[in-house]
Formats: sequence, C-alpha cells, structure tokens
Amino acid sequence: MNINEKKALVFGGTSGIGLATVIRLAERGAQVTAYGRNPATIASARRTSPDGVRFAQVDVLDRAALAETFANHAPFDILVNAATGGERPLGPFLAMDLDGFQGAFQKLWGYANSVRLGAEYMSADGTIVLVSGFPARRAKPGQIALASVGGAVEAFVRSVTKELAPRRINVVSPGFIDTPMFSVEGEVRTQFFANATAGQPIPRAGTADEVAQGILFVIGNDFVTGSTVDVDGGVLLAEP
Repeated sequence: MNINEKKALVFGGTSGIGLATVIRLAERGAQVTAYGRNPATIASARRTSPDGVRFAQVDVLDRAALAETFANHAPFDILVNAATGGERPLGPFLAMDLDGFQGAFQKLWGYANSVRLGAEYMSADGTIVLVSGFPARRAKPGQIALASVGGAVEAFVRSVTKELAPRRINVVSPGFIDTPMFSVEGEVRTQFFANATAGQPIPRAGTADEVAQGILFVIGNDFVTGSTVDVDGGVLLAEP
C-alpha cells in the first residue's frame, strides 16, 4: 500500500502508541483523523501533531457513535485501533475482583466494534491494525487479565482474517513500552523499566515510535495478513 493520500482513522490516537502512529502516518502523506475519549488529551495531542491531522472525540464502546463516524468517512483505507479500553487489573487471579477482570475485556469489545462496524465502509484494499501485548504469549506473574485479553485479540484477528479478505488485518504486539500509560515518574519509573527488561536481549523499554514503525510496516506490506508482529525487545525470549 502506498500510504500517501490514503485516508486513515486511528482510535486511541491521542497519546502513546496511537499518537506516534498518527504522526508517522501524517509524515507519510496520509489523511489522518485521530480519535480519543478525553478532551484534554485530544487538545494536548493536537499541539504536538503535524499540520493537517484532524482530531475528534469518540468512544469505541459507543456503537452508534462509532457507526456514524465510519459512515461519515466512507470510503477509508486504514483503520488502526490502539485504544486501551477499560481496566488493566493486575495481581493473582484467585484474589482478583471479577468485575475488574471482566472490565479488562473492554479493550476486546472496542476492537470488535471497530472491525465489525468499520469493515463495510473500507476500500477493497483496506487494512486494519490492532494492538495486543506480550503477556498474550508470555505472561509474568499478576498479568493474567492482560494475557487473557491479549490472547483473545490475537485469536480474534486470526479467525476473522478470511472473512475480511481482500482487506487485511494484523496485530502488533508491544513489549514494555515507555508511554504515559505508566503513571509513575522519576527514579521509580526508571527503575521499573530497568528491572522489567533486564533479562531481554535488548534490555531497555521500547518507545511508542518504535511500535508505530511496526504498525506502519503491516499497513504498507500487502503480503502480511492474519499475523502478529512483535515489537518487544525480545521479551518473549527473556531469561526467567
């Protein structure tokens, strides 16, 4: 796919990996609209993005609003959903609040909504990218909710690929990425990432832009579909 002049919609596109993807797409000449839920985050993203990027507010769990959004942009070529969804509960499953565990699957529902409601408005050679995470295949202690959701996202993509053809769909799976999702700051933040990535072949946290480069790869390569592409510093191969 030649990204120049293609119409791209990026959900969760106002911070972190989503915003980095918005910037990369815009630099490649795409006509980008970025969506988020928080007006303050949208305003901040607008100040740091290239000219020409449009921003709007929508919740991927609001099916009526999402369907209207897709209809208003039809036909479009690129759909990226990097929205994190609901809760991200951590800790042992047998001590976990089940409402919190269930809430983690808001991410999956948001992804399913975007694919189900958006596909019919895409161009025939359109492409979709979702974001999972390394716990889907190598969960650390306390990550069972993240692992369950990420695994569901990856299974969903593999299962729906044939239905969507000739449109393509892929997953990009990040490792430990230094984004605003991690709220701690200063030395605590630095030490967290140092400890978390110590056993990796690349012993550091990744950047949002490095994940965005992976997303741009699967968008641009017409021979990739139904795949999960890891941008994780080798965390799946990390020493125990």
